[in-house]
Amino acid sequence: MPSAPASSPSAPNGRVLVVDDNRDVLTALRLLLKEHVDAVHTATDPSSIPSLLHDNDYDTILLDMNFQQDASSGREGFEWLEKIQEIDPQAVVVMITAYGDVGKAVRAMKAGAADFIVKPWTDPELVASVQAAIKLHQTRAAAAEASSSPETPPAPDTTSEEMDAPGFEGIIGQSDEMQSVFELIEKVAGTDANVLILGENGTGKELVARAVHRCSARADGPFVTADLGALSPSLFESELFGHVEGAFTGAESDRAGRFEAADGGTLFLDEIGNIPMELQKKLLTVLQRREVTRVGDVTARPIDIRLVCATNQPIYDAMDDGDFRQDLLFRINTVEINLPPLRDRGDDVLLLARHFLTEYAEKYDATTEGFTEEARSALRQYHWPGNVRELKHTVERAVILSESAEIVPDDLRFSAPSPESSDESDASFDTLDLNDLEQKAVRQALSKHGGNVSQAAEELGISRRALYRRIEKYGL
Repeated sequence: MPSAPASSPSAPNGRVLVVDDNRDVLTALRLLLKEHVDAVHTATDPSSIPSLLHDNDYDTILLDMNFQQDASSGREGFEWLEKIQEIDPQAVVVMITAYGDVGKAVRAMKAGAADFIVKPWTDPELVASVQAAIKLHQTRAAAAEASSSPETPPAPDTTSEEMDAPGFEGIIGQSDEMQSVFELIEKVAGTDANVLILGENGTGKELVARAVHRCSARADGPFVTADLGALSPSLFESELFGHVEGAFTGAESDRAGRFEAADGGTLFLDEIGNIPMELQKKLLTVLQRREVTRVGDVTARPIDIRLVCATNQPIYDAMDDGDFRQDLLFRINTVEINLPPLRDRGDDVLLLARHFLTEYAEKYDATTEGFTEEARSALRQYHWPGNVRELKHTVERAVILSESAEIVPDDLRFSAPSPESSDESDASFDTLDLNDLEQKAVRQALSKHGGNVSQAAEELGISRRALYRRIEKYGL
């Protein structure tokens, strides 16, 4: 059963399966998560996992480590983790247990788990882990789709270049701009240098981070992600550095942080530009000393990681404005990889559009086979403020709406007017819903300034950070 198509940007997303032999735990998780995701399925018997995975697509699986056969070692949990990965290599599994320790946490991460949660949990931590896991699943799925070669024969409008979907490590593209990115990934991957990936929303920064990891000597180690934009300041230290039992209310046992979990592998810090100034010093200290101290502990633990960071913010402007530490920026950007926006990638838009058309025609069992010349021209001319992410949603919507074998311009319902046609005096308010009005204003400001966040924020009369929050809120 395919996942439900996205509705509005503010709607909850993701489908979650929770497997635990404690019905009280299942009830608590279902009540907690139903406000944050599309669907929560639960099961007390892990033997039902294969049939559930066969009948459903899950973005995240919360898996207990201990069932009736084994109350504390976690053996059953690891066995089921392995079986889940055999059934679905793209599955994202978060392990949960009442018997947490560093050994199990690191072992679970290295075995392929996305995260490790100790019962009893704190609600904000668990929700943040699930949301990060859903995002990880979406990225894995996109990478797998991008790296697969369509088996369907070429449609009449398709050139050989479009069908070949050339690219690198699951990233589709043949433009000169992307070839430069691929060459830089290959050069830097063989080193342990810290990497900073810069690019607008939707350009594929996490795909690049994963490519760096897969091409490195650490490819067999864990790849651990932390979305800093989704972490509140109160959770920042605990999530990254871990905590010990009793460190704060709800810390019922020791927990390893993302730095420890990534030991021997790669740690990807997404949205690094969102870190508050007061926490930047703590992150810098960890990177300088190559060791972490858990919240509530006094013992430092050595770490061996490769650091990759990403941001869609103009981080050098933030440094000039005093919002980002210069010494931290220099520490994380030994090598920079700048991802070009889709509007600067030429006919890559057609390669990607063709790939997404094949994907969604199969998903929705549609007879759509290609694009008319007029539709291809419209795809080339649109400025794509939401980049590849927006293109993917646009093609999905077109496949659903199309009533012919080829997608025509009317099927391509672009989300924002072109900068040339945008005019503040033409703004019409056909709704009084504040969220809709705010979203429209953000879209128009971004379109007017060609995706330049600093200029758009100035026009809207808000800070860059406030604009980024709204961009994330509306999925722009």
